[in-house]
Amino acid sequence: MAASICINSANLVAELEAKDLVLVRGGRRVQDGLSCRVGAGQTLAVTGPNGAGKTSLLRALAGFLEPRVGEIRFHLRSGEVISGGDERAPFVGWIGHHDGMKSQLTPAEHLEFHLAFERRIGDIDTALQQTGLGPLRDLPAQYLSAGQRRRLAFARLMLSERPIWLLDEPFSALDAEGKSFVHTLMERHSAAGGIVIAATHEPLGVEGAVLELC
Repeated sequence: MAASICINSANLVAELEAKDLVLVRGGRRVQDGLSCRVGAGQTLAVTGPNGAGKTSLLRALAGFLEPRVGEIRFHLRSGEVISGGDERAPFVGWIGHHDGMKSQLTPAEHLEFHLAFERRIGDIDTALQQTGLGPLRDLPAQYLSAGQRRRLAFARLMLSERPIWLLDEPFSALDAEGKSFVHTLMERHSAAGGIVIAATHEPLGVEGAVLELC
């Protein structure tokens, strides 16, 4: 599959900074004093065993989980610094373990909804073709395989034009062709000035730093 991506707002974020984070899940500290910095055009792979706090870190960066201690800041090219979870949300594109899809809606309807919700204009059919879902555009999501639903999540991410991508196990359920496509998406997003942070148990296949949690 060929991939193309246009990020209009990627150059707004110069750097993502997390400093001295204490992350708590289920009443247990999963990370204590965690810090990282990722600049525009860079990729960070977050690795470590199950329960090390990979997902918790992504959720904290996205604003879904409030750190017990520490700060998360997005440094914009304008010089502005934003730190609140609600303020950070418009800059973040998220793919997690749950696909967040309604089984009755078709791929095209899902993407139409998200574009309308975000008040954006995008080429739905091109996104579906690029992710290999063009022939399935009008098939209810309940009939899609796990891998096809994952591809739909990436189609949604492509259309979101968010400068920071937070990906939790991005290759989950994907075949070799799908993984290759995701590699290409991450490379192009970074090349356009975007930031990619991915929690993963396997190599991302793109150039970047690694943060190993234990």
